Amino acid sequence: MSPSSTEKLGVHPEATVENFAAPAEESWPTKDFCLIPIPKRLQYNPIKPFHFGILLNISFGFASTFIVANLYYCQPLLIEFSKSFDVTYEEVSRVPTLVQAGYLVGLLLISPLGDLVRRRQLVLLLVATSTTLTIGLAVTKDFRVFETLSFLIGVATVTPQILMPLAADLAPPERRASALSVVLSGLMLGILVARVLAGVIGNFTTWRVVYYMSIGVQCLVLIGAYLMLPDYPSKNRDLTYFQILFSMAKYAVTEPLVIQVAIINIASSACFTCFWVTLTFLLGGPPYYYSTLVIGLFGLVGMLGVLVGPFAGRLIDKLVPWYATLIATSLLLVSQAVQTAAGGINVAAVVIACFGLDVARQSQQVSLTTRVLSISSAARARLNAILILSLFIGQVMGTSVGTQVFVQHGWRACSLLMLALQAFQIIILLLRGPHCSRKRWFGYEGGLEARQRAVLEREKSRSGEGKKVEHDPEAGIEAPM
Repeated sequence: MSPSSTEKLGVHPEATVENFAAPAEESWPTKDFCLIPIPKRLQYNPIKPFHFGILLNISFGFASTFIVANLYYCQPLLIEFSKSFDVTYEEVSRVPTLVQAGYLVGLLLISPLGDLVRRRQLVLLLVATSTTLTIGLAVTKDFRVFETLSFLIGVATVTPQILMPLAADLAPPERRASALSVVLSGLMLGILVARVLAGVIGNFTTWRVVYYMSIGVQCLVLIGAYLMLPDYPSKNRDLTYFQILFSMAKYAVTEPLVIQVAIINIASSACFTCFWVTLTFLLGGPPYYYSTLVIGLFGLVGMLGVLVGPFAGRLIDKLVPWYATLIATSLLLVSQAVQTAAGGINVAAVVIACFGLDVARQSQQVSLTTRVLSISSAARARLNAILILSLFIGQVMGTSVGTQVFVQHGWRACSLLMLALQAFQIIILLLRGPHCSRKRWFGYEGGLEARQRAVLEREKSRSGEGKKVEHDPEAGIEAPM
């Protein structure tokens, strides 16, 4: 068997025919949970890997849209909750906090399971669980039960964080950024759409209809996952759950690239969150005095930026991810500079900043995710969890610090602080070159080649010459690509 053919099957070229034949003869599962038959075309076949086409990629994006929306339906409905359950605004304000706290627990304890169990089964179980819990939200009349269910739904709403590493596993290296950008666009779209739908439906009917709608779309996601999601064997069979959690913590403190990307992610997420949180104050005050409806329409500008994301992903595929990150971060800096110069003077500057920040932030996140998930195919769920946790930290910082600076010192001071943080990201990025070895903390090596195709061809030629290639000692059996 030739090296190229083994690579297509996810096996290292140095593997022998005997080593490869053993797993090929292994009996692969034909049922989910030992009960429900898996459609034959979706069953794992090591001889004929499943094709990751655009339709499946888009389905990942839509699934992310409708699942992540569970975290944000409650935000426009807090006043309706207060009236319906006869509780104070202070009490009802705990609901979004509980949902986000549950999501954080899910990221820490459930999303790493993507590196340990069969992901088709995990996705089906999570979607079924969140759908069932949403039924409880729609019918309960007890506020304490509603709070408990909100927390549990947050825990179960980590399906997009299972699909993201899975898309990276399924997509070929030359299409990985494109695949991730589609899933990420779906994720961002879900955040925007959830608030709009919940606000509109809650305004004309009752808040319970929002959750009835959520039950319906989640059922569609569950059916779609059963009919479209391919089955792949579990990775890291020699590791336990607690070893998986320990290794995730180890990656977070020992991997130079992970630490670099996490720092950039925290700063970028803080800037992005601060912009959107303080935008309401800016547009609602002098010189604009816009209504809540008009301010809400600026979310449509952000939505346009999200829709551009997949096209940016195609461009990122052609570049070494480090250069894509540099370009995206530079665009963030320029967009923030426009906001700093004229955001409180001319509304055109605000529109330009809205669009530029959304496109650049999404492009940056895709390129950063592509870089980090390339560290180990067997640890992608854990690596992705670390990235999302860094986003959470940035969001908290951006909301708290940004609001205080805006209220005490005005919009320009707040924008200048964010501009400094954007520049800080570029400095952190430049500390390590585009082709640094995995364990190198600072410096440049391996040249400055920017074209991804040239780098892949160079690595392929080195592999053909039998040169030593670094491997992750915890990777175990590589995931099928």
